[in-house]
Amino acid sequence: MSTATKSETASRAGRGISDIYRAVWRWHFYAGLLVLPFLVLLSVTGGLYLFRDGIDQFVHSDLMKVNTPVVQQASGEAPVSLPLSEQVTQALSSLPGKAVRVVPSPADDLTTEVDIVPADGSGKQAVYVNPYTGDVQGQMAYRDTIMWTVRRLHSLAITGPIGNAAVEIAGGWSILLVLSGLYLWWPRGQKGGIVTLRTTPARRLWWRDLHAVSGIVAGGFIVFLAVTGMPWSMVWGAKVNELANGHNYGYPDGVRVNTPMSDMRLVDQELTTWSLEQAVIPLSSLPAASAPTAADEGEHAGHGGSAAKEAPVAATSSLSAAAIAQADIGLDKAQSIFAREGLAAGYAINLPGTPQGVYTGSVYPDELERQQVVHMDRYSGDVLLDMHYADYGPVGQALEWGINVHMGQQYGLINQLILVVACAAMVLMSVGAGAMWWKRRPAGGIGIPPLPKERRRVAGVWGLMMIVGVIYPLVGLSLIVMGALDWIWIRASSKREDNLKEASA
Repeated sequence: MSTATKSETASRAGRGISDIYRAVWRWHFYAGLLVLPFLVLLSVTGGLYLFRDGIDQFVHSDLMKVNTPVVQQASGEAPVSLPLSEQVTQALSSLPGKAVRVVPSPADDLTTEVDIVPADGSGKQAVYVNPYTGDVQGQMAYRDTIMWTVRRLHSLAITGPIGNAAVEIAGGWSILLVLSGLYLWWPRGQKGGIVTLRTTPARRLWWRDLHAVSGIVAGGFIVFLAVTGMPWSMVWGAKVNELANGHNYGYPDGVRVNTPMSDMRLVDQELTTWSLEQAVIPLSSLPAASAPTAADEGEHAGHGGSAAKEAPVAATSSLSAAAIAQADIGLDKAQSIFAREGLAAGYAINLPGTPQGVYTGSVYPDELERQQVVHMDRYSGDVLLDMHYADYGPVGQALEWGINVHMGQQYGLINQLILVVACAAMVLMSVGAGAMWWKRRPAGGIGIPPLPKERRRVAGVWGLMMIVGVIYPLVGLSLIVMGALDWIWIRASSKREDNLKEASA
């Protein structure tokens, strides 16, 4: 091969690499436009939410912290609380209505939370009761703490479905941002700017290096947090959850469901794990005197399936409120059974809302192994279903582990600190990108990276990105829209260039 031929081949190869670089840079720029504002929001709110319990208890200490000295017993044991039913009575005397949920004091210095639907029909309220004196320390709207507000900002649930969809799209594009950024960062013989910062903040190069170095630190965390956050997404997460968990009444296959079930889902009354969002709530068996006869059951007598769900309901009209109250085991007995079943401190008790409703105890502590949901018959006290983390299948356990790490719970303080550093790196990366773009952009222009000489490279990179779009449909839809907009921009730019050439000819 002649020297000229070798030179030409090398020139083509170099141009090809340059064209791919420009195409990747172009899509990286678009990904940044879409993702970085969301990434800053998610990093700040996510970093705060890692410390949700401590922040809530500090900001709302007048409600959540016991306002009287906590005196230990002479034996050194924890102080004795009033019966839980008495605490609920005190809450209802302060705010008449219907108690629907109780969170017994999870620690000696914390109050009991009683959630009440007021008799006047206004929104649900959380009433906080001193477990030792029965004094009501105050109330606030249900799930209206500072950290619940941060959580709604984090998911953009505060803006409704459009915001939820935007976060899902941003999550997918953030994966594309990292993959394209890794290609651009990859060392190609350069010195500096790989893991060090060059020059000073006055120069664009310094901001470019800040963006690159912080991005390489944050990149793996961004992908991990995006993937583990997707189970909560509005379209992909909801559909995958339905496909994965929408059978066996929403419980894992290993859990035997042999009791009549209602039409209400657990997630409708209590914040639950991703794997149990499809789980429906069992029905209590009516007292013997009120149970339906074979004649009442009619053509459904002796059949399984939906008849097991529907037949007992027919008899509920004959039960008076007094009869239900007399037959019910009561909150204090239910609490003792939940304690016997081993629910960890901090569990919530959802109270029966209908004659065939159940007591549901649920807890989702930092330790995945202690997650537990127990449904109890309100009349007999029998445990109808007892769900543990160990009952999930391998996929469910893997997803729950990812979610738990995502929320900073799985490995305690070290988990929280690592994620805080990652959040800080994401903010630095975003600030560096913004400053770098601002210094690079032309006056009055957007500063879109230049097109490669072979423009089909842009479409080729777009095609590779669509792999992520196939996995996450909303991301795929947004890629189609962005591809169309880029094509329109390219056509318009080419037309402007042609017009300028004609004018100067």
